[in-house]
Amino acid sequence: MRLSAFNLARVICASLLPGVLMSALPVPSAAQTQVRDWEVPFFTLRDRTDSDDPGDLYGSERSDLKAGWCRVRELNLNILSPLADSAPSFIRDEFLRVDQVREKDSNSVLDAFQPAATSDAPLVYVHGYYISFEKGCRRAVLLQQNADLAGRLLWFSWPSDGAVAFYTHDEADLYWSVPDLAETIIEMERRFGGGVIDVVGHSLGARGVVLALYEVANRHPEIRLGEIVLLAADIDFAIFERILPRIASIAQNITVYVTSTDRPLAISAQLHGYPRLGEAGNDVSKLAGVEVIDLSDLPADSPTGHLYHIYSKEVGDDLKQLLNEGKQAAERRNLIKSGSNIWRLQTDEPEKTGTDQGFDQAESFFEN
Repeated sequence: MRLSAFNLARVICASLLPGVLMSALPVPSAAQTQVRDWEVPFFTLRDRTDSDDPGDLYGSERSDLKAGWCRVRELNLNILSPLADSAPSFIRDEFLRVDQVREKDSNSVLDAFQPAATSDAPLVYVHGYYISFEKGCRRAVLLQQNADLAGRLLWFSWPSDGAVAFYTHDEADLYWSVPDLAETIIEMERRFGGGVIDVVGHSLGARGVVLALYEVANRHPEIRLGEIVLLAADIDFAIFERILPRIASIAQNITVYVTSTDRPLAISAQLHGYPRLGEAGNDVSKLAGVEVIDLSDLPADSPTGHLYHIYSKEVGDDLKQLLNEGKQAAERRNLIKSGSNIWRLQTDEPEKTGTDQGFDQAESFFEN
């Protein structure tokens, strides 16, 4: 049987393509053949569900304060592990699952923190909207990895519904949780000392952090905290501007991360009728004493542009310098000053990996 030139080309492609694609895949390392796991301590105001699935042990109803550790484990992909490591950063979240929860009283969890220096002091992280306990634990671990916060991070989990349609429900649950978050911050400052406790909030959680700090400042104006970091902050810019003088008095430094590519914040601004603090373009010169980091020059880290704190290596490196090394914006690498109190974070050109080179070979093959 004779083959036309077109069919012959198809046969050749079919025979060569597997080899080309296999050369694009990295060879599994010894670490990749082992299932990895990570643990993060938590405080939560969620109800117990009595589910047999550790990820569903706590629900979305309001309850009293509970504490413990959740363990996150990679899915066992065996030979496909290199694919997981090579996947876009925002997909790697799906390769993680909560496989164990150990509940203890809150004092036991705080007792487990044993900072050897100021830079090792505990840090409180508050998640945002549309976060179930399982998703929140996974993302707390991802932040812990991306910013090198292992041994420092305490995840505060308020009872978000974990459903995209329940934004207003989540707002109500966040407000309900503010007194407990304030108490947590006060207790940690009492235990570990003044000027060392850092507080980080993401999205709607950043709003909760601001409101909790306002309460802390009103009740205990003598308290001194370390770094306050607001990521993709879903709070009215003008409201934050009015509250700022009160909370600035109890914080060593306040850093706000903004970007022009955050789609959820753009929707929130439309919903509320006012710009959000985490959006680029506000007159941040009004925010006296606040360091603003604009991420608009970075490549997209996810489809929404809202999760850069866990997916962007550049943001992770900047947070590491800020939170672990105590460097202010003027001292950190890859930041270019563009205003009185605003810097633009830049990216270094990454070297091509074996995977990139392999796919370049495949693309070149088909072009030729």
